[in-house]
Amino acid sequence: MIQIVEANSKKLMREFVKFPFSLYKNHPYWVPPLIADELAGFDAKQNPAFETADAFFYIAFKDNEAVGRIAVIINWDEVNKQEKRKVRFGWFDFIDDIAVSQALLEKVYEIGRKHNLLYAEGPMGFSNLDKVGMITEGYDEIGSMITWYNYPYYSRHLEKLGYVVEKEYLENKFPFANVLPEMYEKIEDLVKRRYQLRPMNFTKTKDIMPYVDQMFDLFNGSYSDLSSFVAINDSQKAYFKKKYISFINPEYIKFVFDKDDNMIAFSIVMPSFSEALQKAKGKLFPFGLFHLLNARKHSKKVLFYLIGVTPEYQNKGVTAIVFSEYYKTFKAKGITDCIRTPELSDNHAIHNIWKNFDPVTFRKRATFRREL
Repeated sequence: MIQIVEANSKKLMREFVKFPFSLYKNHPYWVPPLIADELAGFDAKQNPAFETADAFFYIAFKDNEAVGRIAVIINWDEVNKQEKRKVRFGWFDFIDDIAVSQALLEKVYEIGRKHNLLYAEGPMGFSNLDKVGMITEGYDEIGSMITWYNYPYYSRHLEKLGYVVEKEYLENKFPFANVLPEMYEKIEDLVKRRYQLRPMNFTKTKDIMPYVDQMFDLFNGSYSDLSSFVAINDSQKAYFKKKYISFINPEYIKFVFDKDDNMIAFSIVMPSFSEALQKAKGKLFPFGLFHLLNARKHSKKVLFYLIGVTPEYQNKGVTAIVFSEYYKTFKAKGITDCIRTPELSDNHAIHNIWKNFDPVTFRKRATFRREL
């Protein structure tokens, strides 16, 4: 007998967050989140995503033991402004028992139908800056702090339950040795002179903060044409500024400005925290913070988290300026590997940016859809 319980108390929400720790205990490729960070993200008083979204959290129990979980999300901006009558689901984990996954997904349908929505899609979070997608290929690679890991049986369950792939995402990587400065030095110089552009680098986080709102505006503008995009609002900008920017090495954030001091490109890179988070086991204290700070300073792997160019400057070689600045930074730090976070397979503009570095696709993931 499967029992589905709403996680509507602090105790149950903690159980919701901690369920994957038992499901993936000692798994070599699963990267545990920080428990406190997850709980904060699910708190309507702390996460401004709840200003424009509703979320419901459920745990599946079998014989009084937790055997699965799911978050059901309605992004009302997506429903009302974009007219996508979709109910989202995410943070979807379960044992290899289709009765469990089916019972959890029934809560998605129940909530979707209650609000006259037409289809379900997931796994995905509240916004485009949340985790997205279920792994469909590439299970033997370590995850990252900004992706979900899952067992191969997850997608088989969805297929049996009538889901089809809605969007496919690719994860790619390349060795830093593939980045040859002669590839873009001439282009960089030409683009700078032709469009009167200048890069901006940082060594202190406090110097970045005055530009972050402008960066998120550029993010909204440069990604607006993607099929899955929902713009982030001012409250979310402030939230992500606090949550992420202070955590990233300031020298890993690059901006490009035009002659009128308008930001026309940005890029955010993060050191890989995967091994550090595995050692932390979900907790900052007593030793987790040490592992994370050590990775922040010494990791030789980096993740390209976000890169954006304002539409009027796309396809004009602006990324040559960005890569030139990163080349200097990475060479000084002894970086060995560059990893790209999930990118839509049909986002050809972003794939063209990386093609000269001979990237290898090491993982595929997808969101799945079912009509209600």
